[in-house]
Amino acid sequence: MAFYSFAWGQKKLKVIPLSAPEQAYSYENAIYIPEISTVEFYNRNKEQSFPIYTLNSSEELLLGFDDLRPGIRSIYYSVEHCDAEWNSSRLSPIEFLESFPEERITNYRSSFNTLQKYTHYEIILPNFSIKPKLSGNYLLKVYEDANPRKILLTRQFYVESKRVSFQAELVHSANVSARNENQKINFSIQTSGLSMQNPYLDVWAKVFQNGQVAGAQKITKPTFVRSDALVYNDLNTLDFAGGNEFRHFDLRSLRYQSERVSTITKDSANWVTLTPEPSYATAAYSFVFDANGAFFIRNQEGRSPTTDADYATVQFRLNASKPKEDGVAYIVGAFNNFQLKEENKLTYLESSRKFVGNAFVKQGVYDYQYVWLAADGVLNNTYFEGSHIETENNYQILVYYRKPGGRWDELVGFTQLNSANRLN
Repeated sequence: MAFYSFAWGQKKLKVIPLSAPEQAYSYENAIYIPEISTVEFYNRNKEQSFPIYTLNSSEELLLGFDDLRPGIRSIYYSVEHCDAEWNSSRLSPIEFLESFPEERITNYRSSFNTLQKYTHYEIILPNFSIKPKLSGNYLLKVYEDANPRKILLTRQFYVESKRVSFQAELVHSANVSARNENQKINFSIQTSGLSMQNPYLDVWAKVFQNGQVAGAQKITKPTFVRSDALVYNDLNTLDFAGGNEFRHFDLRSLRYQSERVSTITKDSANWVTLTPEPSYATAAYSFVFDANGAFFIRNQEGRSPTTDADYATVQFRLNASKPKEDGVAYIVGAFNNFQLKEENKLTYLESSRKFVGNAFVKQGVYDYQYVWLAADGVLNNTYFEGSHIETENNYQILVYYRKPGGRWDELVGFTQLNSANRLN
């Protein structure tokens, strides 16, 4: 038996499976069946923030997602402790959890008055059933029927123990040719709270730009070791392309056209076309307020966006020349976890010299960018967007520590800085 639905903006019947297939999961942010959509995971202190909380604090993480399949499912979740490289720490759940290893999701609601029917599920961590007791990296696994092989999604999150303090700054790149394009991070940590035998082996750091896992830089050794301090200011490390401010569109209403919306059409589904836009590769920097790639679910005509916001297929049109080398263009943002997905690939139209592509999204406000993936696998984030020293970005610094003889990596420090406020 199978259900049929107009799904993912396709004007053809698609068979929607009754149950998720059994398959292996990976230790990364991933969705394993296409009917799982609009995954949000953040610290509840700030919507769409980095998914980290302080151990034994009152902070909480919120995971929310939609299941576009009909009916209510029996969905469970569990967590696993990982090392700094996202491999299993091979610890028993009793070693890293204070309570139970698995729990069923009991917070769910069906969509209301939408063309695309869905069920919205939510999890809050930590909770009475799932409560980590060690700092470090964790993988959240969500699956059906208490069967971890019927995996629906996985998400990485972080638990910090706050054992080091930071001093950090953003400066111009030491690379003269990139001084007007790149942003460099220097930082130091106070380590009096750690017992170290060898600071060049026991401590290391990872730095993210706007929370993006791809492109994060790992620093394995400090540049200098001082009394109770490690200094990371090597000239050739932690140099990031500034990029450009994110593009955005506003889909809070499917009745009225916002600034970037050209047309809205409704039949058996919602179809939205955005106005054509240019490449910014050679344009001078211009400040535009953005959310550094994030998205926010909103619906102007409803009361509860999580369940009364509808879905729409959004068409993008980019007026830009195709690079000389072979490759493919994509639309990326936090809405697709900055991943190069087949459904967000762009097609180049030679006759009109433009790229065209679609994204199937829930109503809200979205940041996005265009990127180019060359045939040799090299990703270019600046070909269509350009790169500027002035661009406002958030940077996250995480510090890991493994005590002498320890069996797992502890996350002992986290800080975030903003290039607009800390650029020297």
